[in-house]
Amino acid sequence: MSFTTTVKNEVSKIENNELEKIAELSAIITNGAAIDKEIKITTENASIARRIFNFIKDLYQVNSLITIRRISKKNIYILVIKDKNILKNLGIYETKLLTIPKEYIIDDEESLRAYLRGVFLMSGSLNDPKTARYHLEFTIDNKTYALFIKQQLNKYNLNSKVLKRNNKYMVYIKEAEKISDFLRIINAYNAVMYFEDIRIYRDHKNMTNRLNNCEQANVDKIIETANQQIKNIEIIKNSVGLDLLDEKERIVAEYRLKYKDISLLELSEIISLETGKKITKSGIYHRLKKINDIACKIKKKM
Repeated sequence: MSFTTTVKNEVSKIENNELEKIAELSAIITNGAAIDKEIKITTENASIARRIFNFIKDLYQVNSLITIRRISKKNIYILVIKDKNILKNLGIYETKLLTIPKEYIIDDEESLRAYLRGVFLMSGSLNDPKTARYHLEFTIDNKTYALFIKQQLNKYNLNSKVLKRNNKYMVYIKEAEKISDFLRIINAYNAVMYFEDIRIYRDHKNMTNRLNNCEQANVDKIIETANQQIKNIEIIKNSVGLDLLDEKERIVAEYRLKYKDISLLELSEIISLETGKKITKSGIYHRLKKINDIACKIKKKM
């Protein structure tokens, strides 16, 4: 079972009051019905089919005709409603079908949440955060309605966007936090907990990887710097000898040749311990800089 199906099964069991049922059913029919002489709604989800049947019966005392077809090992549920008068009550018909529902359908917070839940049930899909990138989308038939859905989503600062895909339009959300917010909006709380658990795990894993990469970069830098310091010391040693250096610089040079892969801090600690003379990381750096200057002068004369 896909994550999308799991979420749809969850929200298909949410209890609604009458106004919320009207709002959700309005979205369901707008996004999932073929309307001609009758209203025909098609879905692959048994929970959604049951929800639609019950909504229509509760609101209008109309029993939908249900047909189940088996296509490619999947059950397809087809609900047929003969009474088209319900379209007016759902705010999607006046003298003709309306692209955007009447304002009263979503004129309060709970009705808007129910409407968006209906849109998700019929046209939404959501990647499982455990196995794929964060992505929530709604497949919409026309641009005007796609922009309308985008506007409703962005009332909650979800940063949704619209993209044309073939002959349809995709309204989508990419940010993990925004997708989690949408799941809260439609009251999919089990999905929210699952989604947040995965998101926290992935964020922690990414942070660990970044820290490891940073640590490795620091190690690489230490080794690269140490190698350059050793080359400078060997230039001096092979050309004029280390006796050219004063005592403090010579001691640092000799210890750097002895301990080739350690940091300046570690080098300062070893020299301080073995010679009994305190030297700081800064002191090591300045003496190696002098050694570098001497090596550069020798290279120019070579």
